[in-house]
Amino acid sequence: MRVHYHTFGCKANQYDTERMRQEGEARGAVTTEERTSADAFVVNTCTVTNRADAEARRFIRRLHRERPDAPIIVAGCSAALREDMYREMPGVTHVVRGHDPVRVAMGLGGPSFSPTGTSAGGPDAPLTQIELRSSLDRMHTEPIGGELLRSRRGAARGWLKIQDGCDRKCSFCATRLARGTSRSRDPAEVVAEARLLARTHAELVLTGIHIGHYGLDLDPVTSLSALCAALLEGAPDVRVRLGSVEATEVDDLLVELIATSGGRLAPHLHMPLQSGADPVLRLMRRWHTREQYRTRTLEIAERLDPLGLGADVITGFPGESEEDHASTRALVDQLPFTYLHVFPFSPRADTVAAGLPSSVPQRVAGERARELRELAVAKGLAHRTARVGSGATVVVEGDGGVGLTEDYLRVDVPRGWLPEVAVLSGTLRGDPDHLYIDAPRESDRIGA
Repeated sequence: MRVHYHTFGCKANQYDTERMRQEGEARGAVTTEERTSADAFVVNTCTVTNRADAEARRFIRRLHRERPDAPIIVAGCSAALREDMYREMPGVTHVVRGHDPVRVAMGLGGPSFSPTGTSAGGPDAPLTQIELRSSLDRMHTEPIGGELLRSRRGAARGWLKIQDGCDRKCSFCATRLARGTSRSRDPAEVVAEARLLARTHAELVLTGIHIGHYGLDLDPVTSLSALCAALLEGAPDVRVRLGSVEATEVDDLLVELIATSGGRLAPHLHMPLQSGADPVLRLMRRWHTREQYRTRTLEIAERLDPLGLGADVITGFPGESEEDHASTRALVDQLPFTYLHVFPFSPRADTVAAGLPSSVPQRVAGERARELRELAVAKGLAHRTARVGSGATVVVEGDGGVGLTEDYLRVDVPRGWLPEVAVLSGTLRGDPDHLYIDAPRESDRIGA
């Protein structure tokens, strides 16, 4: 059976799709990148916005038009919240409420995929499964699939999911409804998976839904910074990069590890801001104030140089005034951001924000988003200008030609490097619009 996998959404979703692929291949399926050659389809959905739901539905309808006889298995966050809707769509044969790779594989059909009496979903199915089904010392004897992800196909950078779910209750977020409460993976399991992934990836990105809460649900309690220390020791031949983490959850140990790791823990933080105005932050049910975010960000930036710094911002949130927008713009201008992800507000069903009064016209929200994006572009160019002439280590992406620096800059890589040369160290040259790495012909892996 040839299976085509399609993923919508975040790195956590992308990681989950890789687990689905690995499980399917272990049961005899063959992954194909070409839709026209597929016998079945797996669609991993996202529900972060209304647009994400709509895009998934459109894609499923397109698949059914192209291949009306091919079964379609729908999984992911949107499937967790809208199971009935997807079950009614033509061509959809199974809906998995969440991201369990075993249930997705069962939905593909056939005796090696779906044992008698086993359902691929249903209201009692768990939203996600990242827990081990057997002990670490039995990983090599698992007959099907395996418990640990071995690779992210076709990529120099691998995703390593360390937790799932979220205990916060931001008023605009539907993802927490789909993913459930925060659940952390055991540190030994994470390190074991990192070692496997390091065989084929030069960089690993720690991902999850709320990685700043990693370890709080474990016994004994641990932390994200402690996990990073364990990864630096236990997987020494790979660069580690943090996914999205809240500014108030970046503790002093984590900053110290980044500062002293020699680039092995990348000096890059993506810290969601959402708004720079306290009245809006309260409506969003965020747990930090404008000043708390500002102070912590400046403390971190003072310790780390260079620093790639990004954030998410929502414009046009219900009740956001011109004064609130000006406050957000002023904060963005003050802090050393190198890029922003800016989104006009999109109400999500079943969230508190969907029922808030004082909506902001989409035209106004879009204009505010444009202003912040233009400001972010200017700040990004300033950062790239400052980096010219300084040292950098890049992970070469794809078949060469482009590399990613430790502080999250994509730069040109000299042509002629062999694809197996995954890491290059050298000096950044050129201009802000066309940075490139001037590297010697001899290059060692990080930590070698």
